[in-house]
Amino acid sequence: MGEKGEMKEIPGSEAIKLRRAIKARKPRFRRLESWRYKRLKENWRRPRGLDNKMRVKAKGWPKSVNIGYGGPRKARGLHPSGYREVLVHTPDDVAKLDPETETVRIGHTVGTRKRIQIASAARERGVRILNPLVTRRAEEEMVEEPTLELEKAEETPPNTKQSDRKKKRKARESDES
Repeated sequence: MGEKGEMKEIPGSEAIKLRRAIKARKPRFRRLESWRYKRLKENWRRPRGLDNKMRVKAKGWPKSVNIGYGGPRKARGLHPSGYREVLVHTPDDVAKLDPETETVRIGHTVGTRKRIQIASAARERGVRILNPLVTRRAEEEMVEEPTLELEKAEETPPNTKQSDRKKKRKARESDES
């Protein structure tokens, strides 16, 4: 594609500005006669009928999707911020990213604990996160909580089920007497 220095450069600002300008000029592509029938959604469907006016590109009918309406090649697949989105599920995935050109989107199946780990790994490397959902305060609280849970677990007796059974048996015996 080009030199190594060129690859590090964010294709960002000019390509994204151009993409916005092209999108502003682009017509709203609508399904044929979706304006006429409530049962038809506006989602684009290619007209295929033999006498279809949209397919023939007759004057006065809405525009059809065409290759000429595409955005600039450099801007394709980029987030509006100018960075390339990378879907991440583990903290190890963050280590493979280039902070200058890529940004993180955390997978929706990732839980809070791992989300915090990913957020801290991204902060260390200087990578942006598009959907953090975790504030720094919550992150600090989550780091403190596991130690509290371990302390509570140590305080409880090991055979709680047996002691519960004994209590229930004594309660039954006292009720019978």
